[in-house]
Amino acid sequence: SDVAVPLTALDTIVHVQGADGARSIPLTEFYLPPGDTPHVENVLRHGELITAIEIPLLAEGARSHYIKVRDRVSYEFALTSAGVALVIEDGLIRQARVALGGVGTIPWRAWDAEDVLRGARADAGVFRSAAEAALEGARPLPGTAFKVELAKRTLVRTLETVAGALS
Repeated sequence: SDVAVPLTALDTIVHVQGADGARSIPLTEFYLPPGDTPHVENVLRHGELITAIEIPLLAEGARSHYIKVRDRVSYEFALTSAGVALVIEDGLIRQARVALGGVGTIPWRAWDAEDVLRGARADAGVFRSAAEAALEGARPLPGTAFKVELAKRTLVRTLETVAGALS
């Protein structure tokens, strides 16, 4: 889902209730990769219901943005998407949260990209390095190799948009 990508970047927590009680699940742990049970998409147990979605407040001065790229203007699924939240002070990235969509079966938290960004200058070179880190080791399926470069460009543009809003 489109909304899952920015919510993943925002450290969203899913609250659920079931016969065994309540529990809280970070969204980064909520969705399951296909594995041996592709029909099981999330960690909800039988009889559990989502009761709340908690989006923690961003740090003061944070800015965020989401970009979705699709084949045509419609209700089309994203070819790729990026959700970003940054705190930039004096040209340096103090906090970074990055998630990608359309690069796998679940929203992808780009921890490696965040590591590249944190403490670095907010500039195009760093943004490109972060995009490279986010997609390093990507193994596209036949016919989807173009999505790797598209995802990198989408992430760079999203980072530039957020950084531009902070200038």
